[in-house]
Amino acid sequence: MKDLQHVEHLTPAERADRGKAARKRVPRTSQAYFDPPSDRPDPVSLLESQSATRLQQLIPIRYGRMMQTAFTFYRGAALVMAADLAETPNSGLSVQACGDAHLMNFGAFASPERALVFDINDFDETNPGPWEWDLKRLTASLEVAARDRGFTDPERRVILLAATKQYRDSMANFAGMPQLEIWYARLDIETLVENFAKQASKTGVKRARRQIAKAQTRDSVQAFSKFTQVVDGERRIVSSPPLIVNVRDLMQQEGVDGDQVIETIGSVLRSYRSTLQFDRRHLLEQFEFTDLALKVVGVGSVGTRCWMALFRGRDTEDPLFLQVKEAQESVLERFTSKSEFRTSGERVVAGQRLMQSASDIFLGWDHVSGLDGVSRSFYVRQLRDWKGSAVIDAMEPSDLAAYGRICAWTLAKAHARSGDAIALSTYMGKSDRLDNAIADFSQAYADQNEKDHDALVAAVKSGRITAEQGI
Repeated sequence: MKDLQHVEHLTPAERADRGKAARKRVPRTSQAYFDPPSDRPDPVSLLESQSATRLQQLIPIRYGRMMQTAFTFYRGAALVMAADLAETPNSGLSVQACGDAHLMNFGAFASPERALVFDINDFDETNPGPWEWDLKRLTASLEVAARDRGFTDPERRVILLAATKQYRDSMANFAGMPQLEIWYARLDIETLVENFAKQASKTGVKRARRQIAKAQTRDSVQAFSKFTQVVDGERRIVSSPPLIVNVRDLMQQEGVDGDQVIETIGSVLRSYRSTLQFDRRHLLEQFEFTDLALKVVGVGSVGTRCWMALFRGRDTEDPLFLQVKEAQESVLERFTSKSEFRTSGERVVAGQRLMQSASDIFLGWDHVSGLDGVSRSFYVRQLRDWKGSAVIDAMEPSDLAAYGRICAWTLAKAHARSGDAIALSTYMGKSDRLDNAIADFSQAYADQNEKDHDALVAAVKSGRITAEQGI
């Protein structure tokens, strides 16, 4: 970690000069560039390289989910895009990058003060990297999602330009703020709805309000009623294979030693407490661990080891669910720099705390040697705490444009917290040159994404890989 005495403190003018110098090195129009080389890595091979370290029985589910549409493929192909971005112009202005800033990795959740806020909510791939990689990941996801929705070329262009302009305008605003104001900036849900309502359709606004109301019911109590039942007088997580498998059922299905698994994950849950603030560690100690299950999550994450752990507080009607999720190497590390942290779990948590305005009170990390002797890293957070996400499949063009702006503001806020807002804003400037360049890139990359999706489908049809659909 950096010694505070050795942190470089430049004047605002010097920071602006950094942005101007970056613009000379890498003109804004060059950000449109995407020309895959003839030796571009095979996208299916890249996915297979990721799958090698995951639970093999779950890999077909991952491929099956990615096969559904070009958009679901995009969600699971962060490594593929990182490899492509590494071949594009780099401004040299670094931030704490999300690494996978697509539309579905933004959402609502509860702040420690029990307010519903909106922010980036997935940091598995976070690492320092170029700011434009995150922005391109976001805008390309807008283009891919808009194509899936059947929007016209002009409608999609409006959506892309609106998002990039919002990012650029937001960064300019952050560049003029005192540092503490940037740090405290957050998007509460009422402000989000107010801004969304100004731009979205009436139907879209009604749907957003329903999603918000639904999110506020998604907590440990709701998960308790959904995922558990009384078995032999004890509350147990109910298996729903292959998506949820109680550790006791793993013993029968996979020949896994359930007691050893419980001990391994239990050791994570015990030692990870040292990464929590004292007050939150005290709170967690009021809960008793009672049950454990393996859970399939997401699209790109399928196959990583992810556990849901049930705790009991005052009594059986006072539950807490924690998610214990494996953290592997960030896709960015192959193309930027190795993480400065000892473990991937710490990398995820540190990046999340830096980029988010508010983070889960139980967010922490640990690493442990598994039953196979392999050392693995995990991060821990609440399984559900008022978590909610947008329904992209139901959005009209105006809805997606409005939502894209909200995500763009959120991404700019995260980058302003971790990077140099003045340098970034100076680089982007006041014209729409960057907006059009990013839009051009996004359209070109959406074309490539469609080809890569077709390659995955072909690999399944040929028998090269196995996919299980509908799960």
